[in-house]
Amino acid sequence: MTARIVVLSAPSGGGKTTIAKAVRERFPDRFGFSISATTRKPRPTERDGIDYYFQTRQQFLDGLGAGRFLEYAEYGDEMYGTLKSEVEKVLQSGKHVLLDIEVEGARQVREQYAPPRSVSIFILPSDPRVLLERLQSRKTESVEQIRRRLDRAEHELQQSTLFDRWIRNDDLSTAVQEVVTIAGEPADRGRTRERKDFDWITNYGRLLQEEARRLYDQRHQQKG
Repeated sequence: MTARIVVLSAPSGGGKTTIAKAVRERFPDRFGFSISATTRKPRPTERDGIDYYFQTRQQFLDGLGAGRFLEYAEYGDEMYGTLKSEVEKVLQSGKHVLLDIEVEGARQVREQYAPPRSVSIFILPSDPRVLLERLQSRKTESVEQIRRRLDRAEHELQQSTLFDRWIRNDDLSTAVQEVVTIAGEPADRGRTRERKDFDWITNYGRLLQEEARRLYDQRHQQKG
């Protein structure tokens, strides 16, 4: 097995983190865990060097300046990043590095570990309404916040054509097996997307726009 970086990206509610966790748990002999760095404070059950490397903002920025990060992003005024040293540690152990990151992070990985050293996978449930239901089921966000996430999902869909593979996440076990299969494919396989999948992605964007519009109307009806 040739160890490589396997990148999972998806809009919020797409299920990339759940899939990544299941892959690591079910195939610990094939996939390793790269400990990320963050500027946010640790939660009560989290430990430095185990869950994250907890850093000050200055430490994080110094690391960026020194080129220590493979990719990074900022969310809610906090910074998160994948350390090159952690990635290399896993690769040298002979295991794949599995990263669940946003589309911008996936772009940064491709620039430094071009295929076949990396393979990128874009994940979506088949039906856009499922994406919306998952966001609503969290019950932690307002209609306006969900609508913004749907707007963001439209942008991410436009970036999906840059990914090597697309997975329909309708069944966890099936999606997990697809990730494992893709990771083990021959290095010269290249991108594989079927015509019907391009049609699916195109229609997905249209349906997401309809859902975002419906939420917008719902918000204004509630105000009215």
